[in-house]
Amino acid sequence: MRIPLFKRRGGDAIDPVCDMAVNTKNPPGGTWDHAGQTYYFCGPGCNRAFQREPEAYLSGEKKMKM
Repeated sequence: MRIPLFKRRGGDAIDPVCDMAVNTKNPPGGTWDHAGQTYYFCGPGCNRAFQREPEAYLSGEKKMKM
């Protein structure tokens, strides 16, 4: 299983949908908690996609290219 939320450069996390770096202090797409973990998103579309199918994105089965 891939771990999608490795922290980078201090305040960044990786969007689990599109793999873009997201500032955790001001994520443009907001956040969403799933299974006790907070995920950060580059935009609202990635957040909505993740909420519909979180396990597919966490497993790597689905991925959006940006």
